[in-house]
Amino acid sequence: MMKKMVVLFATATLLSVFSVWSVAADEPSLSSASAVAIEADSGEVLYAKDPHTARPMASTTKLMTALIAAEALPLDTEVTVTASAVAVEGSALGLRAGDKIFLSDLLTGLLLESGNDAANMTAEAVAGDLPAFALRMNQKAAALGMKDSCFVTPSGLDAPGHAASAYDMALLGRAVLRHPFLKEVCATKSTTVWFGDPKREIYVKNHNRLLTMSKDCIGMKTGFTKKAGRCLVSAAERGGITIVVATLNGGDYWNDHKKLYEYAFSRLERVPLSLPTLDFLPVVGGTVKDIPLTLETPPSVTLRAGKGEEIKTAIELPRFVWAPVEAGEKVGQVTYTLGDRVLAQLPILAEKSVEMRPVFTVFERFFRNFQEILLVFFE
Repeated sequence: MMKKMVVLFATATLLSVFSVWSVAADEPSLSSASAVAIEADSGEVLYAKDPHTARPMASTTKLMTALIAAEALPLDTEVTVTASAVAVEGSALGLRAGDKIFLSDLLTGLLLESGNDAANMTAEAVAGDLPAFALRMNQKAAALGMKDSCFVTPSGLDAPGHAASAYDMALLGRAVLRHPFLKEVCATKSTTVWFGDPKREIYVKNHNRLLTMSKDCIGMKTGFTKKAGRCLVSAAERGGITIVVATLNGGDYWNDHKKLYEYAFSRLERVPLSLPTLDFLPVVGGTVKDIPLTLETPPSVTLRAGKGEEIKTAIELPRFVWAPVEAGEKVGQVTYTLGDRVLAQLPILAEKSVEMRPVFTVFERFFRNFQEILLVFFE
């Protein structure tokens, strides 16, 4: 009996160790000191390695610079380059004092060629000078929920205090993806921009090698200084799912991101929301007693694998509606939730029109007037 107990204990121990080893082995081994992968729609964290330590983030900073400018000024704003903007070290778009350039070309050069001159000029165009723009950057960071960040320079050149966490940079990348122009630029491998006096055509090329290394990658921004190391914010799409990955102080950051793509996508799935059955809705005072209801086809949502069974559907409808009713009129809504997260809200519409009966009964008139009085006092 004792031998059997020893064997069973040893077997259980080995299975436990193997289970722990399997989970650990499932986590990708990365060169980057900090890394985060999030699902773009919900912001759910799928992977985190030292996610909240603020580190220098080099030229990934330019994602914030571009986002603020794209939201603050029309893209066809023409900017005159200043001498103070081009007096900066490091990578450059090649701007010269007196050059004319549209904001769309300025931001394209900023994100593809990572021009520090373009970053400074963007900051001056938006806020007048770099300190004022840094204030705007930190205000935007707070609005995005970036709690571990402090922005000092628009270019990402090292400066005392200039740092952000990997989680914060993933939040920033998610916000940039929501801007159509910036999303398109970040995914562009190469293009031309126009600037000068007179303007000339300049070829610019994206530094993000993941655009050619991974069929899923849709951009975003690289960065490097000796202090920051190799930094990268990228995004990838597969099967309708979008993820954002941010790594700071890395070595082989290209492969870090490819590993995190596979890790994140393996944990997600697209789930079509079900179409609920809707009963007829009673109509008071109409030429018919009830109306059929309609609902647009529910969308698919991105969820953790296996979570689709936990979705809850709530139908909100009044007990009846008063005539007249127009076809397409909203009479209620369907809400899909997963825990505390609202996945979608769709309006329930009247499928057909219903005219008012020519003559209300005395009771119907009284009841409707009474209901309207109640609404005035209790809404």
